[in-house]
Amino acid sequence: MSSSTTRLIVVLSVVYIDMLGIGLAFPILPKLVEQFQSGDISRASYIVGALAAAYSLAQFLCAPTIGALSDRFGRRPVILLALVGMAVNYLLLAFAPSLWLFAVGRMVAGAFGATFSAAGAYLADITPPEKRAQSFGLIGAAFGFGFITGPALGGLLGDVDLRLPFLVAAGLSFADFAFAYFALPESLALQNRKPFAWRRANPVGALLELRRYASVLGLIAIFVMAAFANRVAEMTWVLFTSYRFNWSTTETGFSLAMVGVMFVVGQGGLVRVLVPKLGERRAILMGLAVSAVVTTLYGIVPQGWMIYPVMVLATFGWTIAQPAVQALMSRAVPADEQGLLQGALASMLNLTSIFGPPIWTGLFGYFVSPAAPVIVPGAAFFGASLVFLAAFALAVRWLGAMTPASVDT
Repeated sequence: MSSSTTRLIVVLSVVYIDMLGIGLAFPILPKLVEQFQSGDISRASYIVGALAAAYSLAQFLCAPTIGALSDRFGRRPVILLALVGMAVNYLLLAFAPSLWLFAVGRMVAGAFGATFSAAGAYLADITPPEKRAQSFGLIGAAFGFGFITGPALGGLLGDVDLRLPFLVAAGLSFADFAFAYFALPESLALQNRKPFAWRRANPVGALLELRRYASVLGLIAIFVMAAFANRVAEMTWVLFTSYRFNWSTTETGFSLAMVGVMFVVGQGGLVRVLVPKLGERRAILMGLAVSAVVTTLYGIVPQGWMIYPVMVLATFGWTIAQPAVQALMSRAVPADEQGLLQGALASMLNLTSIFGPPIWTGLFGYFVSPAAPVIVPGAAFFGASLVFLAAFALAVRWLGAMTPASVDT
């Protein structure tokens, strides 16, 4: 096995363990909170929502700091520190005797879970600019694989003991640390290091720093709009399929697993084929247009089985466009600021996790309520389709204004 392949495997394992830890908590977190609330499911539901927002807020605030630290000290020490931090955090979650300690654990998990920015910068360091879309696609595939296996494993282990999934996640994080310690060399050369400054190690400061790269700002806007629209399925899938098709828990769980499979196929396979053939510009435009169609179809299909053919079409949507957008941004930023860029992107992505849930679930809830002028279960999907169309219009204008050399290789 070549050294570059080994480094790629280690970085992807970091991303996978990150998402696996998130996924492990999906099926057990509500039950644990319910235990802390003596079985009061109504009160527990509000706390679960607050914990989810706190997790995303911690990632939003910490991702630029982790990215800036990786620009100063290198990717390797930041990744290793984050792995140890995640392992200790999972142990805290496994043994937390009170709800407030559990909440602290979730925020720590969010902070150390911001390793996505350091991992993205590492791949940018070791990958030629013309192949970065494929590398970012592999990060997405690792993320998707964690989405598939995490909830399944968490459910199985949670049936044994609700705290057991966190102990397993801690063990995996420690094992990943040992693997990375011996197999992951530093990727950022000393001459490419950048002094650490707090003014750019925060979400606002990171974006202000990136103003120096004119082509990046429009791409970030496209990225945020599309990521926000893409949250609609994550936030409303269970509610929508239960209401529209009367799906059982098993049917919903299977459909979510298939979403993860399609994501892995798209970012792990199709990106490596389509982006080199189409170029980043056409891949972005195709992906945004397809996503606008897909979200509309999700909202109008009359029967549950029709969801699955739409999933196949979705693999050609934002799944393809996302790594192409990231590749263009990465190419526009020098080596000593890749961590800054990836941290800013991770922050913006988590911002959509904070504001997306109340907007998309609120749209769904209103348009299936007696207060709505007409019952439209797919209203949230239709809203997301409009956002994708707006992102497409912005991409047409912005990419058209960029020089050909900065767009496609």
